[in-house]
Amino acid sequence: MIGVLLGTVGTLVGQHLATRVEVQRDQRQRAEAERSERKEAILGFLGAAQRVELILDRRKLGLAAPEDPEDEKLHDLWLAKKAVELVCSHEAAQAAHDYTDALHVCMRNTVVTGQSTSKRERRYAFMEAARDGLESGRPRIRR
Repeated sequence: MIGVLLGTVGTLVGQHLATRVEVQRDQRQRAEAERSERKEAILGFLGAAQRVELILDRRKLGLAAPEDPEDEKLHDLWLAKKAVELVCSHEAAQAAHDYTDALHVCMRNTVVTGQSTSKRERRYAFMEAARDGLESGRPRIRR
């Protein structure tokens, strides 16, 4: 009788441990999928921002603009920013918004009162928020 009880207890403990391991594996897989989704949104946003930066750099150098319409590039940037807002932290989403707004102002050559932070500073702020959001665990980059 005691042997049967010990066997039953052993089976229950084994089942509990197996379930616990399965739950932990599932949590790890979900966390990895969410990180991958954040990374994809961040890279999409950075790609769109870089295309706008290219237009601005060429304009500053007096070179012809790329053949793609500027309005389309701004539209792509605002859309990519929304993807960041959907899947990233509040900090990364806010930094993406601020960077997008700064690029938009530069593209439109408009002056906004109180706009004291440059697009470069906004880009750095976004990069650090994105790094934090991807949980890189690395120290901040000195800029």
